[in-house]
Amino acid sequence: MVMKIAAVFLSLILILSNNQYAFSNDQDSAFDKARFYRAMESLNRDKVDKELSHLKDLDFPNKGAYVGALSMLKASFPASPATKLNLFKSGHKQLEAAIRKDSLNAEYRFLRLMIQENAPGMLHYKNDLGKDSDYIRKSFKSLPDVVQQAVLNYSRKSKILKPVDS
Repeated sequence: MVMKIAAVFLSLILILSNNQYAFSNDQDSAFDKARFYRAMESLNRDKVDKELSHLKDLDFPNKGAYVGALSMLKASFPASPATKLNLFKSGHKQLEAAIRKDSLNAEYRFLRLMIQENAPGMLHYKNDLGKDSDYIRKSFKSLPDVVQQAVLNYSRKSKILKPVDS
């Protein structure tokens, strides 16, 4: 009888420890906006690739906005013009689809503004700079703290979105 109770107790401990491990893995694999924005700000190929790979494994609403922005940023790294263009087009489709789905999302418009401001002119992807900048300024206080910090960090080097705008 004591052996049976010990076996049940041991099984219970193993089940609970496995569940705890599963929960911690879920938390580790959750979308981390701070990490995303660090990758965007870094302009580092390895960090961008790592974050892009991580995001592709996650499932959350409108992840296309984030994957799209990172893909367009990643387009600045390859040497091949064809690879650059393909990455940019793919990311463009994803980001613009997310914005069409939720046009009042200031964060997605901030992502677009960052890409548009830095995209080469030959891509003709600069049409929304003014209206996105205005919308971000108007919506700044309603953005999550992490996104507000990213906007402030970006505005220090932006020609469109100045720190005084925020």
